[in-house]
Amino acid sequence: MRVVAWPDPVIDKLGYDPRSLYVEKFWLGILGPTSTWWLRRIAAAFDEHPDGFDFDVDVMARSLGLGGRAGRHSPFQRAITRCVRFGVARHVDSSKMAVRRRIPPLPRRHLVQLPPPLQESHRVWTLAAQRGPTLDETRRRARRLAVHLLEAGEAAAVVELELIRYRVHPAVAHEATVWATKAVGEVAGDAVGGAAGDAVGDRVDDASRSTTVVTPDLRAGIGNRPRASDASPSPDRRRLVEVPPPSGS
Repeated sequence: MRVVAWPDPVIDKLGYDPRSLYVEKFWLGILGPTSTWWLRRIAAAFDEHPDGFDFDVDVMARSLGLGGRAGRHSPFQRAITRCVRFGVARHVDSSKMAVRRRIPPLPRRHLVQLPPPLQESHRVWTLAAQRGPTLDETRRRARRLAVHLLEAGEAAAVVELELIRYRVHPAVAHEATVWATKAVGEVAGDAVGGAAGDAVGDRVDDASRSTTVVTPDLRAGIGNRPRASDASPSPDRRRLVEVPPPSGS
């Protein structure tokens, strides 16, 4: 099966990453666990292959703990059908699908299907989102941290763990690591010495911005996330990762 991105200028700007807490908390009960996990796998694959990619249906189904492709009513095919029904994926042809990279805010017709406590949580989330700051600064800071760590010689897998250790949300940490790895590799071929860091820094500032907001639940998830190690960072590492908070925070 071939998968390509389903571009939408509005939802791509206002929607949520399939790996976000919003999708897990509010969309999971609507889409179902298999559909949600499939969307997360697709989102991760888009990070590596933004122009699209192929996947084996049987392998994907088994990796999600389901049977193979046998029949249109198999558990995995039903999960795909749910994604199409709820407008987060669509069939282009018999062997190709378009999938959204961002999931839209939950429509009211689906919101009323959630338990009352979740409906109230969504109301609070929405109010906080209207008042809260965007993720622009958080994403830029995470990218700069990732660049510094990569230039200090850390492997990409270590960089992502380090960002999480320093209380960066996992989805932001992953995106920042992927971006920084690509940017550092591209700039290294054109810049010499210290100029490479400056060039990558310029790319961080010029990167496209999202209007996704930091909600109370997201702040709590970042602030309460356990560290990967109880050991304090070395003085050199502390110098790399400690950056001043955004103005106004």
